[in-house]
Formats: sequence, C-alpha cells, structure tokens
Amino acid sequence: MVRTHHEFDSKRFIAPSPRTEEGYGSFLGSQIGQKDAIVLVAELTGRVVGYAYAEVAGFDYMSLRGPAGILTDIVVAPEHRGQGIGRSLLNAAIAALEARGVPRVVLSTAEQNATAQKLFASAGFRRTMIEMTREAGGK
Repeated sequence: MVRTHHEFDSKRFIAPSPRTEEGYGSFLGSQIGQKDAIVLVAELTGRVVGYAYAEVAGFDYMSLRGPAGILTDIVVAPEHRGQGIGRSLLNAAIAALEARGVPRVVLSTAEQNATAQKLFASAGFRRTMIEMTREAGGK
C-alpha cells in the first residue's frame, strides 16, 4: 500500500523503507483486541492475501464529522486482485463497524486509484471530500 501510494504521488505519500512491512505489520498486530479497532485478514490456503483495518471514532470537529467507522485500509496482494477478495474485506469491515453501532462509514482513497473508487461506489459510498496538496513554495 505504501509503495503503491508513493508511486501515485511521491511528493504526497511517504516512501516505503526496508522496514515498512514489518513496522506496519507490528502496528496491525498491536491493534488486535483493541476496543475500537477492527483488523480483518483474507487468507487462501494458509497464506495471508489481504487485510482490512478500520476503527470506531467519535466526533471529529476538524473533519466536521460526527461518530463514524473509519475504514483506513483495504489491501489485497497484487496477484490476488480481481477475485472478489477486496469486496469481501470491504463488506466484512462494513458489517463489523455497523455491528458496533456506527451511523456511517467513511474512507479516503487516492485520487489515482480508480479501481478502488469503483469498488467503494458500488458498495454505496459517495464522494464527500477532496484532498488537495500544495508543496511549500507553491510547487
């Protein structure tokens, strides 16, 4: 995910490092069992091929948002994309968040990620915000 986003826009998204996968894996592991976190894993023949991470959040006045489920990540290994795994993770994440009583689910997606946007729209998500980035010095 970090690599893909960095390839989309290297000025906006952080570059992957040799420790990115290990560090993020450690973070996800630390979230398992946390009250407001949801970590889902897609597995095929004993191998992890994707995951979703979401959390239950309260009011966020900076985002002008009331309580919501925040879907932060859905990642499917490139060789397993197009098989319905992302849709299954999305549906499971939505169900898990709604089971916790959230009134809405929000997410962000990279502008260049048309495939993800199509998936999210097909699941009933609508566009509500557009992030814009300006580099220091106006470049």
